[in-house]
Amino acid sequence: MGFLKRHKLKFLSCLALLLLAYWYCLPAQLFNKPVSTVLFDRQKDLLAARIAADGQWRFPHNDSVPPKFKAAIIAYEDKRFEAHYGVDVWAIFRAIRLNIKKGKTVSGGSTLTMQTIRMSRNNPKRTFFEKIKELLLATRIEWAYSKDKILAFYASNAPFGGNVVGLDAAAWKYFARSSKQLSWAESCMLAVLPNSPALIHVSRNRKRLKEKRDWLLDKLCANGQLDSLSCQLAKMESLPDKPKALPRTCPHLLERVHLDIVQKDKSQAVVQSTIDGRLQQEVNDLLDRHYQVLKTNEIYNAAALVVSVETGDVLVYAGNVPSAAVQHSPSVDIIQAARSSGSILKPFLYASMLHDGLMTPETIYPDIPSHFGAYHPKNFDESYSGAVKANKVISKSLNIPSVHMLKQYGISKFADKLRKIGMTTLDQAASHYGLTLVLGGAETSLWDLGAMYAGMARNLSNNYHYNGWYDQANFRPLNFIQAQSKGRLEKKDQQELRKHSFLSASSIWHTFESMQELVRPNEEVFWKHFPSAHRVAWKTGTSFGFRDAWAVGCTPQYVVAVWVGNADGEGRPGLVGVQAAAPVLFDIFNVLNPERIWFDEPYDEEIKVSICDKSGHLASENCEATTVRYVPASCSQSSTCPYHQLVYLSADKKHRVHSDCESPARMQQANYFILPPTQSWYYRKKHPAYQSLPDYRSDCVGQMMQQKKSRLDIVYPQNGMKIFIPTNLDESKSKTVFEAKHSQLNAVLYWHLDNEYVGETKELHHLELQPSKGKHRITIVDEKGTSVHRDFEILELTE
Repeated sequence: MGFLKRHKLKFLSCLALLLLAYWYCLPAQLFNKPVSTVLFDRQKDLLAARIAADGQWRFPHNDSVPPKFKAAIIAYEDKRFEAHYGVDVWAIFRAIRLNIKKGKTVSGGSTLTMQTIRMSRNNPKRTFFEKIKELLLATRIEWAYSKDKILAFYASNAPFGGNVVGLDAAAWKYFARSSKQLSWAESCMLAVLPNSPALIHVSRNRKRLKEKRDWLLDKLCANGQLDSLSCQLAKMESLPDKPKALPRTCPHLLERVHLDIVQKDKSQAVVQSTIDGRLQQEVNDLLDRHYQVLKTNEIYNAAALVVSVETGDVLVYAGNVPSAAVQHSPSVDIIQAARSSGSILKPFLYASMLHDGLMTPETIYPDIPSHFGAYHPKNFDESYSGAVKANKVISKSLNIPSVHMLKQYGISKFADKLRKIGMTTLDQAASHYGLTLVLGGAETSLWDLGAMYAGMARNLSNNYHYNGWYDQANFRPLNFIQAQSKGRLEKKDQQELRKHSFLSASSIWHTFESMQELVRPNEEVFWKHFPSAHRVAWKTGTSFGFRDAWAVGCTPQYVVAVWVGNADGEGRPGLVGVQAAAPVLFDIFNVLNPERIWFDEPYDEEIKVSICDKSGHLASENCEATTVRYVPASCSQSSTCPYHQLVYLSADKKHRVHSDCESPARMQQANYFILPPTQSWYYRKKHPAYQSLPDYRSDCVGQMMQQKKSRLDIVYPQNGMKIFIPTNLDESKSKTVFEAKHSQLNAVLYWHLDNEYVGETKELHHLELQPSKGKHRITIVDEKGTSVHRDFEILELTE
């Protein structure tokens, strides 16, 4: 006692130090090994997983242990787990007695807590001192964590054979299902694996493994945790033959999750996505089927995105063709790739012009050979209609009228609108893109397109529910994380709504109406008809050089966006939106089978106006045929018809006259639809009923009229000329140089051979052509619509 009294302070200090050492001996983080990135669908089924950095299939820690596995592992490994404090003294004494009896180590007496500690320390070599450490740490962990937490640590880190670590990974590798869905037999099989190194692989010692599993089932039955019938049925279940390959249903989204989320926050290695697993697999299979056809034309890649309009959630993320050969880069995620937009942005321009009141849905725009500085756009089929209504510009995907529309709207203004509604790839000044912005001069991605078209559909759908008000968040990035999904605003949150939006509901509704036509002309090579029981607003696009084929479709429920092409950018003949991407689009809609509903027309944002049938402008007093239509209210600001004019005719209505050559009393008034000369020259070819203005009566033609007729002429060839074409030394045929003149130095002349447009000239009006043998007609038109023609015949000069 004296000794203790003398050294009491030292003794207490040592005790305090020991207690402190004991308290801080447990690391702050028990397990710090790399884990797999795991992606689940909206139903919590596994879509894909990425192996951990150390080559193990180790799913992230799961706090929840399924009841069946909990009962099985406790019954097999540590029946007093719920009662002891980390160390089971009776189990240790039993192990010592058994080891002495057998003359070798056959039992270690370790509790589940002790095994958890050993795993956290990377399973050090078993020595006496290591055992002491293990015992101390086991008691310490019992102070720090609940029994359920300790069991969760064990289940998440126990080895289950090969490179499979943890219960969750094992459940998917052996049984292709979640650990929560395991049967009693499956749970018991997994419970015996970590304790049996000889059975660590299901393809070896299968008889012994089944015996252990069945023994455990019997024990659970004896404990009253399993009834006898269930026990017998469980024993009849077969063992898995070998570990299964984990699903690879959505590999591209998995990589995106890994790079964008997990690499930045290791704690988010498990992501429950918004993907519909069943639908994802169906679209994967569909892309594979189309790939079998596309690859015959050396087209090897395709991607598809399906979006829920209401929430903006991604339901399908098919970044590429699953079965494409390795040399064709199937791992490239096309959904995020920036590619030339082609014509896919035209509907946004159309909606923007309606929103700003610059036109009505039917306002006509020039469709003629056009020059915008050095830029000379052409329609896909290189034909011209003279003038075409705006809604037909969209349904026929005409390029030249689209450029005229963009010029009127403004390039900077359009680029700014695209950025506001979600186009993130416009990283240059508007002047960089110029008028090509609407025809593929800019790059976009399926991701942005899906968001932009979904934003339009959501803006229109929500307009009714918000009583004509708008949520600015209708235009927002897509979402693929289930926890971040959101639908319409609750009543309490609707005070944030605004009266105006980037695109009004009425302008979007009329845009979707123009996009509904399912019979497309050959502006994209072929006439194509896609029968469908569903109403779909859709648009295709093709980039320059046939490198990218796009198709986007909208319904009130879904937006589907499709891209087809080659990941390396190689163009292919026939790689056009309507032929390559649109069939995939409509096959996906057939899989989706959306409800047969359509967007409500937003009448509160519309007005009734009288529209000129021919020009599509607001009707003027000179328009004879008009129709009253609902149009966006903003269209009331657009211009009245400038093309219908009042003209004066002679008494017999055969000639134009004026007051200098005819008495006003004898003049007859008539309304004429008069297009600018160049437009009228092309317009009358497709509209035979178009009436040109009558000529002036001979006595009414003054000197100015005579000058107008003589300002354009063909110098070569003369009318009726026969032209001999010699054969060159290399056996090729020589070309013929045609020549014309015009009184204006900078006039642009448009040349046509046998009514086919062949080119244009400016200043020096010489054009080389190589007509075939036979009779031909050369026709030249200037910018004012004045035209001349010559007939000639080509003869081959033979020796």
